[in-house]
Amino acid sequence: MIKKSGLIAPSLVLFFAVALLAVASCNLVQTPTTTTPQVKCNGLQTNPNESGRPLALIRLANAASQLPYGSGKTKGEGSPLHINDSCSRRLLVFSKTGGFRHASIKDGKIALQKLATEHKFAVEFTEDSSVFTDANLAHYDAVVFLMTTGKILDDNQKAAFERYIWAGGGYVGVHSASDTEYAWSWYGGLVGAYFDRVHGHSKVVQATIHVTDRNHPSTMMLPLLWVRTDEWYNFVSNPRERVNVLMTIDESTYKGGTMGADHPIAWYHEYDGGRAWYTALGHTSESYYEPLFLAHLWGGIMYAAGGKQRVNATSQGIDEQDIGASIDKILVDREKRPKWF
Repeated sequence: MIKKSGLIAPSLVLFFAVALLAVASCNLVQTPTTTTPQVKCNGLQTNPNESGRPLALIRLANAASQLPYGSGKTKGEGSPLHINDSCSRRLLVFSKTGGFRHASIKDGKIALQKLATEHKFAVEFTEDSSVFTDANLAHYDAVVFLMTTGKILDDNQKAAFERYIWAGGGYVGVHSASDTEYAWSWYGGLVGAYFDRVHGHSKVVQATIHVTDRNHPSTMMLPLLWVRTDEWYNFVSNPRERVNVLMTIDESTYKGGTMGADHPIAWYHEYDGGRAWYTALGHTSESYYEPLFLAHLWGGIMYAAGGKQRVNATSQGIDEQDIGASIDKILVDREKRPKWF
Protein backbone atom coordinates (compact mmCIF):
# COMPACT_ATOMS: atom_id res chain seq x y z
CA MET A 1 0.00 0.00 0.00
CA ILE A 2 2.85 2.33 0.83
CA LYS A 3 4.55 1.53 -2.46
CA LYS A 4 1.37 2.30 -4.44
CA SER A 5 0.81 5.67 -2.79
CA GLY A 6 4.44 6.53 -3.47
CA LEU A 7 3.81 5.99 -7.18
CA ILE A 8 0.51 7.86 -7.21
CA ALA A 9 1.98 11.15 -5.98
CA PRO A 10 4.53 11.60 -8.82
CA SER A 11 1.88 10.51 -11.32
CA LEU A 12 -0.53 13.19 -10.10
CA VAL A 13 2.20 15.83 -10.31
CA LEU A 14 3.03 14.76 -13.86
CA PHE A 15 -0.66 14.78 -14.83
CA PHE A 16 -1.24 18.31 -13.49
CA ALA A 17 1.97 19.55 -15.14
CA VAL A 18 0.84 18.27 -18.55
CA ALA A 19 -2.61 19.82 -18.03
CA LEU A 20 -1.11 23.19 -17.15
CA LEU A 21 1.13 23.13 -20.23
CA ALA A 22 -1.87 22.36 -22.44
CA VAL A 23 -3.87 25.27 -21.01
CA ALA A 24 -0.92 27.64 -21.39
CA SER A 25 -0.47 26.60 -25.04
CA CYS A 26 -4.13 27.30 -25.78
CA ASN A 27 -3.87 30.73 -24.19
CA LEU A 28 -0.80 31.56 -26.24
CA VAL A 29 -2.60 30.64 -29.46
CA GLN A 30 -5.95 32.24 -28.69
CA THR A 31 -5.00 35.36 -26.73
CA PRO A 32 -3.51 38.13 -28.90
CA THR A 33 -0.65 40.18 -27.54
CA THR A 34 -1.86 43.65 -26.64
CA THR A 35 0.20 46.56 -27.94
CA THR A 36 -0.45 50.24 -28.10
CA PRO A 37 -1.74 51.27 -31.58
CA GLN A 38 0.76 53.56 -33.28
CA VAL A 39 -0.55 54.93 -36.57
CA LYS A 40 -3.77 54.58 -38.52
CA CYS A 41 -3.04 53.24 -41.98
CA ASN A 42 -5.79 52.75 -44.58
CA GLY A 43 -8.26 52.73 -41.69
CA LEU A 44 -6.37 49.92 -39.92
CA GLN A 45 -4.28 50.10 -36.79
CA THR A 46 -0.61 49.19 -36.94
CA ASN A 47 1.61 48.63 -33.94
CA PRO A 48 5.39 48.90 -33.49
CA ASN A 49 5.94 45.19 -34.19
CA GLU A 50 3.94 45.02 -37.41
CA SER A 51 5.20 45.50 -40.93
CA GLY A 52 4.15 48.36 -43.13
CA ARG A 53 6.41 51.22 -42.12
CA PRO A 54 7.45 53.38 -45.07
CA LEU A 55 10.62 52.90 -47.04
CA ALA A 56 11.73 56.34 -45.90
CA LEU A 57 12.18 54.79 -42.47
CA ILE A 58 14.33 52.02 -43.91
CA ARG A 59 16.45 54.50 -45.83
CA LEU A 60 16.94 56.79 -42.86
CA ALA A 61 17.58 53.94 -40.47
CA ASN A 62 20.32 52.67 -42.77
CA ALA A 63 21.84 56.14 -43.02
CA ALA A 64 23.96 57.82 -40.40
CA SER A 65 21.82 59.48 -37.76
CA GLN A 66 24.63 61.69 -36.57
CA LEU A 67 25.67 63.36 -39.82
CA PRO A 68 26.86 66.89 -39.07
CA TYR A 69 24.85 69.79 -40.42
CA GLY A 70 26.51 71.55 -43.34
CA SER A 71 29.52 69.23 -43.54
CA GLY A 72 30.63 66.26 -45.62
CA LYS A 73 28.49 63.15 -45.23
CA THR A 74 29.76 59.70 -44.28
CA LYS A 75 27.67 56.59 -43.76
CA GLY A 76 27.20 55.37 -40.22
CA GLU A 77 27.83 51.89 -38.89
CA GLY A 78 25.29 49.23 -38.02
CA SER A 79 23.33 46.51 -39.74
CA PRO A 80 20.59 47.48 -42.24
CA LEU A 81 16.97 47.55 -41.13
CA HIS A 82 14.66 45.41 -43.27
CA ILE A 83 10.97 46.23 -43.01
CA ASN A 84 8.04 45.13 -45.14
CA ASP A 85 6.43 48.09 -46.93
CA SER A 86 2.87 46.73 -47.04
CA CYS A 87 1.16 49.66 -45.31
CA SER A 88 0.02 52.90 -46.92
CA ARG A 89 2.54 55.60 -47.68
CA ARG A 90 2.85 58.58 -45.33
CA LEU A 91 3.01 62.31 -45.88
CA LEU A 92 3.90 65.14 -43.55
CA VAL A 93 2.32 68.47 -44.51
CA PHE A 94 4.15 71.41 -42.95
CA SER A 95 2.56 74.87 -43.17
CA LYS A 96 4.43 77.01 -40.66
CA THR A 97 4.80 80.66 -41.67
CA GLY A 98 7.40 83.14 -40.50
CA GLY A 99 6.23 85.82 -42.89
CA PHE A 100 3.12 86.33 -45.01
CA ARG A 101 0.39 83.79 -44.29
CA HIS A 102 -1.89 82.62 -47.09
CA ALA A 103 -5.58 82.31 -46.32
CA SER A 104 -5.64 79.37 -48.75
CA ILE A 105 -3.58 77.14 -46.42
CA LYS A 106 -6.79 75.80 -44.90
CA ASP A 107 -8.10 74.91 -48.36
CA GLY A 108 -4.83 73.20 -49.21
CA LYS A 109 -5.12 71.06 -46.09
CA ILE A 110 -8.68 70.04 -46.93
CA ALA A 111 -7.64 69.10 -50.46
CA LEU A 112 -4.59 67.13 -49.38
CA GLN A 113 -6.58 65.22 -46.80
CA LYS A 114 -9.09 64.18 -49.48
CA LEU A 115 -6.39 63.25 -51.98
CA ALA A 116 -4.46 61.25 -49.40
CA THR A 117 -7.57 59.34 -48.36
CA GLU A 118 -8.47 58.55 -51.98
CA HIS A 119 -4.99 57.23 -52.70
CA LYS A 120 -4.61 55.33 -49.40
CA PHE A 121 -1.93 57.60 -47.99
CA ALA A 122 -1.67 58.41 -44.32
CA VAL A 123 -1.18 62.16 -43.83
CA GLU A 124 -0.33 64.36 -40.88
CA PHE A 125 -0.54 68.16 -40.73
CA THR A 126 1.61 70.34 -38.50
CA GLU A 127 3.05 73.80 -37.96
CA ASP A 128 5.28 72.57 -35.14
CA SER A 129 8.89 72.63 -36.35
CA SER A 130 9.99 70.40 -33.46
CA VAL A 131 8.79 67.41 -35.51
CA PHE A 132 11.89 67.84 -37.69
CA THR A 133 13.98 65.16 -36.01
CA ASP A 134 15.66 62.10 -37.48
CA ALA A 135 13.32 59.72 -35.70
CA ASN A 136 10.10 61.46 -36.69
CA LEU A 137 10.96 62.35 -40.30
CA ALA A 138 11.85 58.70 -40.90
CA HIS A 139 8.12 57.89 -40.80
CA TYR A 140 7.34 59.85 -43.99
CA ASP A 141 7.87 59.19 -47.68
CA ALA A 142 7.61 62.90 -48.48
CA VAL A 143 7.34 66.23 -46.67
CA VAL A 144 5.11 68.90 -48.22
CA PHE A 145 5.97 72.53 -47.53
CA LEU A 146 2.48 73.95 -48.00
CA MET A 147 2.85 77.71 -48.51
CA THR A 148 5.52 78.12 -45.85
CA THR A 149 7.19 81.54 -45.58
CA GLY A 150 10.17 83.09 -43.83
CA LYS A 151 12.42 81.42 -41.27
CA ILE A 152 10.73 78.27 -40.00
CA LEU A 153 13.45 75.86 -38.77
CA ASP A 154 16.38 76.13 -36.37
CA ASP A 155 19.81 74.69 -37.15
CA ASN A 156 19.16 71.30 -35.58
CA GLN A 157 15.89 70.95 -37.46
CA LYS A 158 17.58 71.95 -40.71
CA ALA A 159 20.26 69.32 -40.13
CA ALA A 160 17.64 66.62 -39.56
CA PHE A 161 15.83 67.58 -42.76
CA GLU A 162 19.09 67.52 -44.74
CA ARG A 163 19.77 64.00 -43.47
CA TYR A 164 16.22 62.97 -44.34
CA ILE A 165 16.66 64.09 -47.94
CA TRP A 166 20.12 62.55 -48.13
CA ALA A 167 18.62 59.22 -47.00
CA GLY A 168 16.21 59.31 -49.96
CA GLY A 169 13.29 61.33 -48.61
CA GLY A 170 11.02 63.47 -50.76
CA TYR A 171 10.25 67.19 -50.77
CA VAL A 172 7.24 69.00 -52.26
CA GLY A 173 7.16 72.79 -52.35
CA VAL A 174 3.90 74.62 -52.99
CA HIS A 175 3.77 78.28 -54.03
CA SER A 176 5.46 80.32 -51.27
CA ALA A 177 7.70 77.42 -50.28
CA SER A 178 10.13 79.41 -52.45
CA ASP A 179 9.57 82.43 -50.15
CA THR A 180 11.14 80.46 -47.29
CA GLU A 181 14.54 80.24 -45.56
CA TYR A 182 16.52 82.66 -47.76
CA ALA A 183 19.65 82.32 -45.62
CA TRP A 184 19.75 78.51 -45.93
CA SER A 185 21.61 77.86 -49.20
CA TRP A 186 21.00 74.10 -49.10
CA TYR A 187 17.27 74.71 -49.04
CA GLY A 188 17.61 77.14 -51.93
CA GLY A 189 19.11 74.29 -53.95
CA LEU A 190 16.35 71.94 -52.86
CA VAL A 191 13.46 74.21 -53.81
CA GLY A 192 15.27 75.22 -57.02
CA ALA A 193 14.85 79.00 -56.96
CA TYR A 194 13.86 81.66 -54.47
CA PHE A 195 10.95 84.04 -54.91
CA ASP A 196 12.12 87.45 -56.09
CA ARG A 197 11.24 89.80 -53.25
CA VAL A 198 12.30 92.82 -55.31
CA HIS A 199 10.13 92.25 -58.38
CA GLY A 200 7.49 90.31 -56.51
CA HIS A 201 4.51 88.81 -58.26
CA SER A 202 1.55 89.71 -60.41
CA LYS A 203 -1.94 90.33 -59.16
CA VAL A 204 -4.32 87.39 -59.22
CA VAL A 205 -4.96 87.26 -62.95
CA GLN A 206 -5.59 84.84 -65.77
CA ALA A 207 -2.54 83.74 -67.75
CA THR A 208 -1.42 80.98 -70.09
CA ILE A 209 0.95 78.23 -69.00
CA HIS A 210 3.02 76.29 -71.51
CA VAL A 211 3.26 72.67 -70.37
CA THR A 212 6.63 71.78 -71.88
CA ASP A 213 7.04 68.31 -70.35
CA ARG A 214 3.96 66.09 -70.34
CA ASN A 215 5.81 62.88 -69.52
CA HIS A 216 5.83 63.54 -65.78
CA PRO A 217 3.09 62.31 -63.40
CA SER A 218 2.35 65.93 -62.43
CA THR A 219 1.78 67.14 -66.00
CA MET A 220 0.64 64.14 -68.06
CA MET A 221 -3.01 65.12 -67.55
CA LEU A 222 -2.56 68.79 -68.50
CA PRO A 223 -3.21 70.47 -71.86
CA LEU A 224 -0.27 71.90 -73.78
CA LEU A 225 -1.65 75.38 -73.14
CA TRP A 226 -3.21 75.65 -69.71
CA VAL A 227 -5.18 78.83 -69.08
CA ARG A 228 -5.89 79.48 -65.42
CA THR A 229 -6.08 82.22 -62.79
CA ASP A 230 -3.49 82.57 -60.04
CA GLU A 231 -0.80 84.83 -58.63
CA TRP A 232 2.35 84.51 -60.74
CA TYR A 233 5.75 84.57 -59.06
CA ASN A 234 9.00 86.01 -60.38
CA PHE A 235 12.18 84.28 -59.20
CA VAL A 236 15.62 85.57 -58.23
CA SER A 237 17.21 83.33 -60.87
CA ASN A 238 16.12 81.02 -63.65
CA PRO A 239 16.45 77.45 -62.30
CA ARG A 240 16.53 75.74 -65.70
CA GLU A 241 20.19 74.71 -65.52
CA ARG A 242 19.66 73.12 -62.10
CA VAL A 243 16.27 71.41 -62.47
CA ASN A 244 13.95 69.76 -64.98
CA VAL A 245 11.41 72.38 -66.00
CA LEU A 246 7.83 71.15 -66.42
CA MET A 247 5.96 74.37 -67.22
CA THR A 248 6.60 77.99 -68.10
CA ILE A 249 4.32 81.01 -67.84
CA ASP A 250 3.71 83.13 -70.92
CA GLU A 251 4.47 86.69 -69.80
CA SER A 252 2.73 88.09 -72.87
CA THR A 253 -0.61 86.92 -71.45
CA TYR A 254 -0.50 88.92 -68.19
CA LYS A 255 1.15 91.92 -66.54
CA GLY A 256 3.82 91.62 -63.86
CA GLY A 257 6.29 89.11 -65.29
CA THR A 258 9.98 90.10 -65.27
CA MET A 259 11.81 86.95 -66.36
CA GLY A 260 11.18 87.16 -70.10
CA ALA A 261 10.42 84.41 -72.60
CA ASP A 262 11.73 81.62 -70.37
CA HIS A 263 9.84 81.88 -67.11
CA PRO A 264 9.69 78.44 -65.36
CA ILE A 265 6.76 77.97 -63.00
CA ALA A 266 7.02 74.27 -62.00
CA TRP A 267 9.91 71.80 -61.97
CA TYR A 268 11.46 68.71 -60.41
CA HIS A 269 14.92 67.27 -59.78
CA GLU A 270 16.91 64.77 -57.77
CA TYR A 271 18.80 66.56 -55.05
CA ASP A 272 21.38 65.41 -52.53
CA GLY A 273 20.08 61.83 -52.46
CA GLY A 274 16.34 62.60 -52.51
CA ARG A 275 13.67 64.01 -54.81
CA ALA A 276 12.26 67.51 -54.98
CA TRP A 277 9.22 68.87 -56.82
CA TYR A 278 8.00 72.46 -56.81
CA THR A 279 5.03 74.33 -58.23
CA ALA A 280 4.55 78.09 -57.97
CA LEU A 281 0.80 77.63 -58.45
CA GLY A 282 -1.67 77.49 -55.59
CA HIS A 283 -1.98 81.02 -54.18
CA THR A 284 -5.76 81.16 -54.32
CA SER A 285 -8.29 79.18 -52.31
CA GLU A 286 -10.04 78.34 -55.57
CA SER A 287 -6.94 76.46 -56.73
CA TYR A 288 -7.64 73.68 -54.24
CA TYR A 289 -10.99 72.93 -55.83
CA GLU A 290 -9.65 72.82 -59.41
CA PRO A 291 -9.44 69.23 -60.68
CA LEU A 292 -6.45 69.84 -62.94
CA PHE A 293 -4.48 71.69 -60.31
CA LEU A 294 -5.14 68.95 -57.76
CA ALA A 295 -4.07 66.29 -60.25
CA HIS A 296 -0.91 68.34 -60.92
CA LEU A 297 -0.24 68.62 -57.18
CA TRP A 298 -0.84 64.94 -56.44
CA GLY A 299 1.36 63.89 -59.34
CA GLY A 300 4.17 65.96 -57.84
CA ILE A 301 3.66 64.32 -54.46
CA MET A 302 3.78 60.87 -56.05
CA TYR A 303 7.05 61.75 -57.75
CA ALA A 304 8.62 63.05 -54.54
CA ALA A 305 7.42 60.07 -52.53
CA GLY A 306 8.96 57.70 -55.07
CA GLY A 307 12.38 57.67 -53.45
CA LYS A 308 15.45 55.77 -54.56
CA GLN A 309 13.71 52.40 -54.65
CA ARG A 310 10.68 53.62 -56.65
CA VAL A 311 12.22 55.15 -59.75
CA ASN A 312 9.23 54.75 -62.07
CA ALA A 313 6.61 57.16 -60.77
CA THR A 314 3.91 55.77 -63.06
CA SER A 315 4.19 52.41 -61.28
CA GLN A 316 2.57 54.05 -58.25
CA GLY A 317 -0.81 54.21 -59.96
CA ILE A 318 -0.50 57.62 -61.57
CA ASP A 319 -1.99 56.73 -64.92
CA GLU A 320 -4.60 58.49 -66.99
CA GLN A 321 -7.42 56.26 -65.77
CA ASP A 322 -6.56 56.87 -62.11
CA ILE A 323 -6.27 60.60 -62.65
CA GLY A 324 -9.56 60.67 -64.53
CA ALA A 325 -11.34 58.96 -61.64
CA SER A 326 -9.81 61.41 -59.17
CA ILE A 327 -10.87 64.39 -61.27
CA ASP A 328 -14.45 63.08 -61.50
CA LYS A 329 -14.62 62.72 -57.72
CA ILE A 330 -13.14 66.18 -57.16
CA LEU A 331 -15.76 67.67 -59.48
CA VAL A 332 -18.51 66.05 -57.43
CA ASP A 333 -16.94 67.22 -54.18
CA ARG A 334 -16.63 70.76 -55.52
CA GLU A 335 -20.35 70.86 -56.31
CA LYS A 336 -21.16 69.63 -52.78
CA ARG A 337 -18.88 71.95 -50.82
CA PRO A 338 -20.43 74.71 -48.71
CA LYS A 339 -20.77 78.11 -50.37
CA TRP A 340 -18.49 79.74 -47.81
CA PHE A 341 -15.46 77.78 -49.10
